Amino acid sequence: MPSCGCLLLALSLAALTGNTFGAIAYAQTERNCSLSPAYVPSTAVNTTLRLQDLRELMLPLDISAYIIPGTDAHLSEYIAPRDARMAFMTGFTGSAGTAVVTQTKAALWTDSRYWVQAERQMDCNWELEKDVSISSVAEWLMSEVPPGGKIGFDSFLFSLKTQKDYSLNLDSSNRSLKSVPVNLVDEVWKERPHVPPDNLTRLPDRVTQRSWQMKVEHIRNQIRDNPYEPTALLLSALDETAWLFNLRGNDIPYNPFFYSYTLLTMDEIWLFLHTDRVTDELRVYLNASCNGSLCVQLKSYDTVRDHLKKYVAQSGVKVWIGTEYTNYALYEIITPEEKLMTSSYSPVLTTKAVKDETEQRILRDAHVRDAVAVIQLLMWLEKAVPEGKETELTAAEYVNKCRSKQEDSRGPSFETISASGPNAALAHYSPTEGTSRKLTVNEMYLVDSGGQYLDGTTDITRTVHWGAPTAMQKEAFTRVLMGNIEISRTIFPSGTRGVNMEMLGRRALWEVGLNYGHGTGHGVGNYFGVHEWPVGFQSNNIPFRTGMFTSIEPGYYKENDFGIRIEDVAVIVPVHTKYGHNYVTFDTVSLVPYDRKLIDITLLSSEQLQWLNKYYKTIRMLVGPELDKQGLQEEKDWMLKHTESFVESGSSASVCSSSLTLIALAVALLHNII
Repeated sequence: MPSCGCLLLALSLAALTGNTFGAIAYAQTERNCSLSPAYVPSTAVNTTLRLQDLRELMLPLDISAYIIPGTDAHLSEYIAPRDARMAFMTGFTGSAGTAVVTQTKAALWTDSRYWVQAERQMDCNWELEKDVSISSVAEWLMSEVPPGGKIGFDSFLFSLKTQKDYSLNLDSSNRSLKSVPVNLVDEVWKERPHVPPDNLTRLPDRVTQRSWQMKVEHIRNQIRDNPYEPTALLLSALDETAWLFNLRGNDIPYNPFFYSYTLLTMDEIWLFLHTDRVTDELRVYLNASCNGSLCVQLKSYDTVRDHLKKYVAQSGVKVWIGTEYTNYALYEIITPEEKLMTSSYSPVLTTKAVKDETEQRILRDAHVRDAVAVIQLLMWLEKAVPEGKETELTAAEYVNKCRSKQEDSRGPSFETISASGPNAALAHYSPTEGTSRKLTVNEMYLVDSGGQYLDGTTDITRTVHWGAPTAMQKEAFTRVLMGNIEISRTIFPSGTRGVNMEMLGRRALWEVGLNYGHGTGHGVGNYFGVHEWPVGFQSNNIPFRTGMFTSIEPGYYKENDFGIRIEDVAVIVPVHTKYGHNYVTFDTVSLVPYDRKLIDITLLSSEQLQWLNKYYKTIRMLVGPELDKQGLQEEKDWMLKHTESFVESGSSASVCSSSLTLIALAVALLHNII
């Protein structure tokens, strides 16, 4: 228990902010293993028995340690409840981490986003290692595992890079990895959730331009044209198979995916999935009863490794894999090396990244309807927060309710980040009953939310203040907005990598010594994952081309005080320039106004202000008719009020803040055009 002085201080601060319950919870919700007896909060999970069971299974296998990654066999970012093995063993439910168990110790590695969460959810059986690098895990293993010791792992849960990095760190120390054919956590987990019984569904024709047969032939052409002469393509990422066949499922929360692999050759198609969920209608749709080149042979999900092994055993074959999403269990059986061809991403992922005309149109349409839901939320909060009854949790529930009423809604695209005051300084915070704070007019509020629709996936963040923001809050918000605008209005050669433009989102913050610690943007799907690789601003993303959709989301976070993020989704479109050809820019498809109270227009350049006013005209033009259609006059009045044009001040027109940035980028762009 914390000292009385600490508790009184927390209560005193709470009295000033109206968050008494939150203060008490904060003072008591983190474990303290140094006390005797140790203090473990009620939010922690008792892992004693499950650790005991796991250690008993390890003994006959002659392994000194067992590694438990936080992913699934498809190396997914979002995983199904039945794949949350790390969470089951540790109690920690964060999205990033690795657990390791020996006969005497257990440790969890995760990054700074989740340190507090881990202290609240883990009991004292576990050590928390504040790192995520494999080298850190390996160093710990070398200190706990004796020379000659073996370290067990499930090869289906290791990427190629993960296996390689562990081997490089361990081999020289006379310790080695040992693949265990059965996942030991699954053996311990007696009440492990089953695969959802829901049948798979096909996308209706109105939201597809290319049939699955057209897609298969297009991918086969890429296989045929590849100079390394592959004979087959193995698809492991869940969105690859779903995209190829225009199918959707319900196996992963917030993501319409289903467990599957595909092995595609020039003559055959093998689809590995849970066949009992394929209806007779879908069997007809997939031509599953024939044996031609456009007939899909349905195979049991669990047989993919055996089938791949048989295929590789033939002479004259070569299998193409994308290394980012192929697990080590499948990779290791593609031998000898001349039967393997690799690229970072499969041709399905790179093809899917460029939306066709129909996908672009319907994804834009989805964002118009989504804007209605977000406008409803912001208008409601503006009225309700001063009454003092709403919380982070009720706000999250409200926006989900608004989206559910929109046409073709299929639920949220991720767990809503609804954060006020100091909670907003945690970039990936989502409220719970125990942490939800009351919303007040004295604090900034950040809401990052999105929806799944039959015609698209959305992701948008707005930050607002219902009272009187401080000068620093207003400046920080404006500089974040400047970063968003600078990226959005930039014209650049097609084929430019996002990593070479990312600094545009940070420059206005850097000028005053501010920054943010997360990425600047990610790809977005069509009724798919809200984080769709390989598009974005990171070093391992592919170059930008017309038809790609990406988020643009700079931010700023002041620890224990407030957080700011402005996130929009934009599509890359061609643009005419005076002299050059093949140039592109971003067209913002998120259509919700920014908080006027937080914008200091004297900081904006003339070009930035012009962009902002043009954006607001676009909101009026596109969202206005949709609000009329839905009979939402009050919401329309709110939208019109918040999209009034800004009047350019003298100082804002004096300097174009982007000019020096574009000059500085010129050399980098020229060297990174593909």
